[in-house]
Amino acid sequence: MGNLKRVSTIVLMLILVFSIAACGSNNNKNTGNTNDTSSNTSGDSSSNTGNDSADVGKIDTSEFETISYVVLGDKPKNGQLEAVMEKVNAIMKEKINAKLEFKWVEWADWQTKYNLLLASGEPIDLITIGTDWLDTWGNAQRGAFLPLNDLLEQYAPQTFAEIPQEDWEQSKFKDDIVLIPENHYTQWVNHGVYYRGDWAKEFGITEPIKDFEGLGKYFQGVKDKKEGVVPYDVNGGTSTFYNGFATTYTDNIELPISTGYANVYYAKSYDDRYTVDSPIFNDDFIKFAGLMKEWADKGFWREDVLNYKGDTRAALKAGLSGADSHHTQTYKGLRVEMDKQQPGSELQMFSYSDTRGNLISMPITHGGTSVGAHSKHPERALMAYELIRQDKEVYQLINYGLEGVQYEIKDGKRFRPAAYDEAKDGFYTDFWGGRVDKFEIPSDTDWSGIGDVYAKYDQIKKPFPYGKFVFDKASVDPEMTAISQVIGEQLPAILFGKAGDPAAAVNALRDKLKAAGYDKVKDEIQKQLDAYKTLVEG
Repeated sequence: MGNLKRVSTIVLMLILVFSIAACGSNNNKNTGNTNDTSSNTSGDSSSNTGNDSADVGKIDTSEFETISYVVLGDKPKNGQLEAVMEKVNAIMKEKINAKLEFKWVEWADWQTKYNLLLASGEPIDLITIGTDWLDTWGNAQRGAFLPLNDLLEQYAPQTFAEIPQEDWEQSKFKDDIVLIPENHYTQWVNHGVYYRGDWAKEFGITEPIKDFEGLGKYFQGVKDKKEGVVPYDVNGGTSTFYNGFATTYTDNIELPISTGYANVYYAKSYDDRYTVDSPIFNDDFIKFAGLMKEWADKGFWREDVLNYKGDTRAALKAGLSGADSHHTQTYKGLRVEMDKQQPGSELQMFSYSDTRGNLISMPITHGGTSVGAHSKHPERALMAYELIRQDKEVYQLINYGLEGVQYEIKDGKRFRPAAYDEAKDGFYTDFWGGRVDKFEIPSDTDWSGIGDVYAKYDQIKKPFPYGKFVFDKASVDPEMTAISQVIGEQLPAILFGKAGDPAAAVNALRDKLKAAGYDKVKDEIQKQLDAYKTLVEG
C-alpha cells in the first residue's frame, strides 16, 4: 500500500510539472499577437478551418462561430453592406474561423430599444457603448456587460497593450473592465446648429453667429425672405436646444449620468465641478422656454415638430431648410456635401461653446465596445474585435467599404469614383466602437478648414474631469427611471414651444421631477461626487 501511495504521489507530481510547463508555454505564446493581423488574405480562405490561428496562439478555433456586433443606426438596404461583409468574413474565417454580423438598433426610439435589448438577456457578443450618451454605467450596474479582465490580454493582446493603464482604469465598473475605449481616435463632438453662410450675409449678418440671439435673427431672415423654406426643419426627438441652453446661458458642465432624452444633472461649473446642479432649475430656463415659444409662434419650425419623422438633413441639402444641428464631426463632412448640392452655401456652425467658452474635452469612453453579459463566445468576440481594430484591411473595409466601389485613393486621400451613385453604392456600418487614427484615410469629403475649428476648440477646452467617476444608482434606480420618464414626456414640448405658457410649463416640469425623486437622486449624486473628489484630490 505504501509503495502504491509513493507511486501515486510521483505520478501526480509529474502531472503537475507537465501542467505548469504547458501553462507557461501557452502564456508565453499569448504575450504576443494571438492572431495574425497582417493584411495577407491570399489563398483559399474557405478551406481554412481556423487551425492555423489555433496553432499560433494555442487557442482552439476549430469550431466555426458567428459573432454579433450591435451598432446604432439605420441598416443599409442597397446590398453594399453584404458585399463588403463577404470580404470581411473571408478574412475573419481565415484568421479566427468566425463570421461577423452587424445588428442594428435603428434611430426611431433608439434609447428605449438599446436599453431593452441589453435588459432582454439576448446573447449579444459585441455592442457599441458610450458613457456620456448610452447609459453605459447604468447598464453596467444592471449587469449588462461581461467583465473582461481575464480575457483581454489573451484574446485581444495588441489592443490590450496599446491602451494605457490609466485609460483601462476609466473603462472599469468597480474593479472590472467592462468596455474597450475608442481612445486612439481624434474627434470633437461638441454640439451646435449649422446655418447657411450665404443666406446669413444676405440677411445682413456679417459676423459668425455666436449666441441664440444671433441665431434668431438668422431664422427670421429665412422666414421673411426664403419662401417655401422652413427656417429650422427639426423633429422633437432632438434635445439639442437643452444642451445649447446649458452651455450658452450657464456655466454648468454635464455629468456622465443619463436620464434618457436629456440629462437632468450637471455640475455647477468646471471650477465647482463636484457640486451637483441642474439647468432645468436655473432661473434663466423659464426665460429660455419663453424664447422657444416665441420662435415656435413665429413659425421657425413646422407645426407638427413633435411628431415629424422626416429626413430634416435631406431638407437642408435640398435647400428646403435653413438649418440643421449635430456636432463638429458631422459638420466637417456636411460642409463639403452642401458645397456640392447647394453651391456657394458656405455652411457655418454655431457651436454652443462659442458663446462663453464653456467646452469640456470629450471622454475617451464617448465611444467604445463591450461584450454582452450573455455572450456565448466572448473569446472569439474579442478576437474579432482585435481584427477590426488591428488589421488594416479589415478596418478599412468596415469603415470605408470596397476600394474601387465606395472610394479610390489619390495623393493619399479618399475620393468617390467617377461612377459612384449614393443610392446604389453608398455604404456604412456605423462602427463607432474602436476607430483608430493609424488606419484612417483622409477624405475629400472632409472640409479642409476643419483644422482651424479644432484649433479654436483647443484654445478653450478644459480636461474631462469625470474619467473615473461611475455613479452607482442602486439606491435610487426607481427614481432615476421615473425622472427619465418625466423628461421624455415633458421636455420636448418646452424646447419647441408647444407646452403652452412657458413659466407654467417649466414649473410643472420641476414639480413633476421633484415628485419623481429629483432631490433624493441629487443628494445621492452629491454624496458620491464628494467621495470622488476625495479620491482624485485627496
